[in-house]
Amino acid sequence: PTAVQLGFLPLLSAGVVDLDHLIADVKSGVSGAGRKAETHILFSEASDNFKAYGVAGHRHWPEIRQGLADVSGRQVGLTFVPHITPMIRGMHATLYARLTAEGMKLAGSGADYFQQLYEKRYSAEPFVDVLPPGSLPDTRSVRAANLCRIAIHRPQGGDTLVVLSVIDNLVKGAAGQAVQNMNIMFGLPETLGLTQLPVVP
Repeated sequence: PTAVQLGFLPLLSAGVVDLDHLIADVKSGVSGAGRKAETHILFSEASDNFKAYGVAGHRHWPEIRQGLADVSGRQVGLTFVPHITPMIRGMHATLYARLTAEGMKLAGSGADYFQQLYEKRYSAEPFVDVLPPGSLPDTRSVRAANLCRIAIHRPQGGDTLVVLSVIDNLVKGAAGQAVQNMNIMFGLPETLGLTQLPVVP
């Protein structure tokens, strides 16, 4: 939910994309399934393998839609397909949104409207890093940090935007976000205890 919602939020707030046909193609490390004894997340099963799961329905789908609806002021149509990848931690969301007529008009305004839209929306957010145009964020760059890195693309100058959003599912997607929320609730600095740098490699 975190990687998808942060990736779509500026577009939905601006009202420049078709809200009925959003697509989230998400890849998760095996720790995203939790710590339990299940065959499909055993090393020998997950290693050297890549597969989709929960295509017919996933437990995070309603939560993602609820958050996107709150931003949009209406229900949204979302196709959400998660995949499991042979890594311990990390989440990579590739998000697709089709521009409306107004969105296409803004896209042709000369300036890089969508890059500026994201930079402005997240300029005061200490844990969202909007990367320069053309960037390709990877999960290793956020490993063990409470950070979401985002890059926005418009392939071939067409009517579809592609947003790449990466987080560490165990920190920004879980424990780190919990600490961040606690800090806000208790009036503490939002970044308290969360300024550690990503662990690379």
